[in-house]
Amino acid sequence: MKCCRYCVIVAFFALTRSLGAAELTVHITDARGAAVADAVVTIVPRDSTAATTRKASAETKVVDQKAETFNPYVEIFRPGDSVVFHNSDQTRHHVYSFAPTRRFEFVLTSGQSSAPLQLDQVGVVAVGCNIHDRMITYLYVADAPWIARSAINGQAIIDALPAGDFDVRVWHPQLRPGRPDSAQPLHIAESGDAKQLAVSLSLLPDPRAVADRERTSY
Repeated sequence: MKCCRYCVIVAFFALTRSLGAAELTVHITDARGAAVADAVVTIVPRDSTAATTRKASAETKVVDQKAETFNPYVEIFRPGDSVVFHNSDQTRHHVYSFAPTRRFEFVLTSGQSSAPLQLDQVGVVAVGCNIHDRMITYLYVADAPWIARSAINGQAIIDALPAGDFDVRVWHPQLRPGRPDSAQPLHIAESGDAKQLAVSLSLLPDPRAVADRERTSY
């Protein structure tokens, strides 16, 4: 007898509820109370034996260059994932990174895409354009069991968190250098009730807003 797909879905959600699975919404704002997009939220269980979620296979994600801007500003990767850079502009872009975890450099003409670059090491890879100074993007590579990026409304949502105690960390590229990496405790009860967490960040000005000194030798 075939099992109905709807029944399987219902059974799955019933099981996660019985295990205390909960949805966490992290509300991220700046010092003025404005919503902060592109913040990365990572969650790690304090008990190493706690249940975790792991991605089944590696992914390849595209970072586009359009209107002389990298899109997205921040992208999340797992170790083993790859990134492809695509140039949707009518001008050349000289893409580069000096990050210890992944160094690279190449020039993309209009409509051209790079070969996939594999990201094997955990860390943040800052990427710029050697022609357009204000262009910058960040590749956040993490092996935390749960990870999410905040949307334009400042909310990062992580679901299917099991019961237990966790550390919640929030990162953003405009945090001051040398800022200590503080963690907020989080407890998920067996009931699996939805949780809300508010985080306020003190951010530096957006580097993409600076005047561009375009190089004309390309």
